[in-house]
Amino acid sequence: MSVDVEEWFQVGAFEGTINKADWDGLESRVADSTARVLDLFAESNTKATFFTLGWVAARHGALMRRIVDEGHEIASHGWDHQRVFTMNAAAFRADLRQAQTALEDATGARVSGYRAPSFSIDQRTPWAHPVLAEEGYRYSSSVAPVRHDHYGWRESPRFAWKPLRDAGLVEVPVTVGEAAGRRFATGGGFFRLLPAAITDFAMRQVNAAAQPGMFYFHPWEVDPGQPRVAGAPLRSKLRHYSRQGAMTGKLRGLLGRHAWGRVDAVVERLAA
Repeated sequence: MSVDVEEWFQVGAFEGTINKADWDGLESRVADSTARVLDLFAESNTKATFFTLGWVAARHGALMRRIVDEGHEIASHGWDHQRVFTMNAAAFRADLRQAQTALEDATGARVSGYRAPSFSIDQRTPWAHPVLAEEGYRYSSSVAPVRHDHYGWRESPRFAWKPLRDAGLVEVPVTVGEAAGRRFATGGGFFRLLPAAITDFAMRQVNAAAQPGMFYFHPWEVDPGQPRVAGAPLRSKLRHYSRQGAMTGKLRGLLGRHAWGRVDAVVERLAA
């Protein structure tokens, strides 16, 4: 179970509409929405990994400490949600280090996992996994093995894999289902907008192959009261805002139907 911790205004849907220079002047809602997620996990005694932006960690130390104190894992989501395929190797390394410093300073916990913003490690970034290994990361969950208009690496393995022959780094891709030779995405907006049975099917399918499922969502998805971005494209607004009011109930059901855990614990079992 994983949560991508970012503000409502830091999402890919609004990256062409909201300027990063304006972020500090916008209403911050990430602490309240993430607190709702933590309360939801406490109901079912679920432990999860929170892939968190360094930008958020630097501003919300109390939230970071609560996540760790309640038994969850803190991992990196990069510094400010810049997609990996827009960087070169040097810029990516700098982004990793800036985020890691903020996360570890806020929590006192070692960061060993990474998720690329918008699953942006793909065939365009052959240097990304080597840089992660060199920086000491144990695992990545940065690949979506599916075709999508915003991201996707359809040719990559569907289950956990080692991208480097001589390093221990493990890539744990987000779960996709497969039917009639076609792959379909789960998690996040797909879970929010589509029947939960689709995600259940995909999770049971990968578990039947003795593989762990990887689910993800965002705190802003359980926050229907967040501000509306009037100038965003209609498609972006539909993707972002639709059915946020139903998300908490759907998550509660999902948590009860499957067994969940932190990503670092799952990676250790895979390694064993």
